[in-house]
Amino acid sequence: MAVESPEGRAARRINLDAIAYGGDYNPEQWPEEVWEEDVALMREAGVNLVSLGIFSWARLEPRPGEFDFGWLDRVIGLLHEAGIRIDLATPTAAAPAWFLAANPHVRPVTADGTVLGYGARQTYCPSSPEYAEAAARITSELARRYAGHPAVVLWHIHNEYGCHVSRCYCEQSVLAFREWLAERYKTVDTLNSAWGSAFWGQLYSSFDEIDAPRLAPTGVNPAQELDFRRFSSDALLRLYTRERDIVRALDPDVPVTTNFMAGLSDNVDLWRWAREVDVVSTDHYLTAAAPDNHIGLSLSADLTRSLAGGQPWLLMEHSTSAVNWQPRNVAKRPGEMARNSLAHFARGADGILFFQWRASRAGAEKYHSAMLPHAGTDTRLWREVTALGADLAALREVRGSIVPAEVAIVWDWESRWGMELGFKPSVDLDFRERIDAYYERLWRAGVTVDFVHPGADLGGYKLVVAPSMYVARTAWAESLRAYVRDGGTLLASYYTGIVDENDAVHLGGYPGALRDVLGVRVEEFLPLLKGQQTTLAAESAAVQAATGSATRWAEDLALDGAAAVLRHEDGPAAGKPAVTRHTFGEGTAWYVATAPDPGTLDAILRAACADAGVQPPSGLPDGVERVQRRGADGTVYEVVINHTGTDFVLSGTGRDLLAGGTPVDSELTVPAGGVRVLAVGGL
Repeated sequence: MAVESPEGRAARRINLDAIAYGGDYNPEQWPEEVWEEDVALMREAGVNLVSLGIFSWARLEPRPGEFDFGWLDRVIGLLHEAGIRIDLATPTAAAPAWFLAANPHVRPVTADGTVLGYGARQTYCPSSPEYAEAAARITSELARRYAGHPAVVLWHIHNEYGCHVSRCYCEQSVLAFREWLAERYKTVDTLNSAWGSAFWGQLYSSFDEIDAPRLAPTGVNPAQELDFRRFSSDALLRLYTRERDIVRALDPDVPVTTNFMAGLSDNVDLWRWAREVDVVSTDHYLTAAAPDNHIGLSLSADLTRSLAGGQPWLLMEHSTSAVNWQPRNVAKRPGEMARNSLAHFARGADGILFFQWRASRAGAEKYHSAMLPHAGTDTRLWREVTALGADLAALREVRGSIVPAEVAIVWDWESRWGMELGFKPSVDLDFRERIDAYYERLWRAGVTVDFVHPGADLGGYKLVVAPSMYVARTAWAESLRAYVRDGGTLLASYYTGIVDENDAVHLGGYPGALRDVLGVRVEEFLPLLKGQQTTLAAESAAVQAATGSATRWAEDLALDGAAAVLRHEDGPAAGKPAVTRHTFGEGTAWYVATAPDPGTLDAILRAACADAGVQPPSGLPDGVERVQRRGADGTVYEVVINHTGTDFVLSGTGRDLLAGGTPVDSELTVPAGGVRVLAVGGL
């Protein structure tokens, strides 16, 4: 199987000579007399790129086959005259009322048989031929009209695929699923073998007997569910590529994107999708109730950069302040919007855009913050928006630089889907929980990470961490095995390497496909009870932690070449190793068979970093984020973000880009809640 990774993909650049700044612009929500004011205020704020037309299908095609582009011509003309470039969207995320009235059978169906109604967006079955035909028609008309327009520098296909309807269980979806399975397996006997259909007597004699994994009396075949997730991701991808190919044929010189939701939504396999876009873009929104939610922001940014193959990317949406869809929509405090924006920038974003330009008066998102708030321009929020525009303009030279990383974390959507299926050894097994735990400790240590597909080329990394690689295809396991054998350092957490691509257990003892490289063999899982905690004791000096604690998980683990580093002193695994270290070929493999407390996990990661030759920065207080971008001319850009309430003094020399390039002789103060960008070398 080919590696599902964007590595080596030649990213295309947006025709802008500065950091992109702006947001979704929805002029159809406002009378025309407001449009000129919008454009004037955009220029005041430093806006140079807007996403246009995302939900305008009903305005552009008010009746089937009847088109009205006059209003859009006028808006594009105003923006072009003002020097504001356009990310022009196909409006297919919001089908018109006339389409659903004519095609009521296109409405999506949930796993329990509920037919979803009209009145929101994304109200369509992804496998509907009627929807595909209608979407192709409006896309063709739009692209034909605006191809070659000098203001259009990016095409934006659809919006947030899979955000609301990721899997449809209607009869049309079932037919498409059968076709997908027939192409994948060729024969029903091959499918029966892959799915383990002999269990519970689920053997099929024809593809026509197969249904979608609807709500059933008890657990549905997990291999069927996993394939349905794959199929559903592919069904949405076909919608995207169909529209993309129409646009490319008519306007081949302008790059094409669609906005991912990296780190927020798990409904599509973005490693596959990333290969199909010219520019990787994503949306990100803070979880207001989460403490230190800026760490989750950094994770999303690092994941997006990784999907882009290390190339710069575009933040298509985030919020200036509160959103409208969380239980408690907390407003961002002074300076927080800039910190959020510049954290994305630090981790590789060459564009900072918001949803949306002007706050809506009506509709489901009227309380979602915007660049221009309901209260107008005499507001703190507007002043911060214009200040951010000036800051991004001052950072123009950073555009195109890349973010180096010596450490990678394995991220696989198939593993995430597989772990979400039912009947697991413990409800505490959670793909994101372990990813987040390891990412947070590395973030607090100041270690920048990439994310990698498990079958990717790992040779450029000193340390690879696999916290939640539940699915281990044979080729993926061999990739990790070769990486360690050739001198790399691997750290794997529990419930990694357990099943193959069909959710069938690798036999012979856990962790299945990775037993030899990790040098351990697990006879039985020993999940802990809710609230249960075990004591960890040091078995060797490899980890500088005499004692610690662990929760969630333990294992009946035997050494098979590895050495014990920490052991459980009590609990169901008393006396058994909890953390091991194994020399394999020229490299080293660590196995963490439990969920250590944060301090112990820090010690484990420090030891693994030492094995790998990774040196975390010293003298960095907790809550201060420091990331490098490196330019082609050798310039190093140090972006330092102070999330604390105390000033931080950065030692170094260079130019302070947010202070007009003022020379820095030895020290630069990063104020509490502030950001500084220090350019070293180069110009």
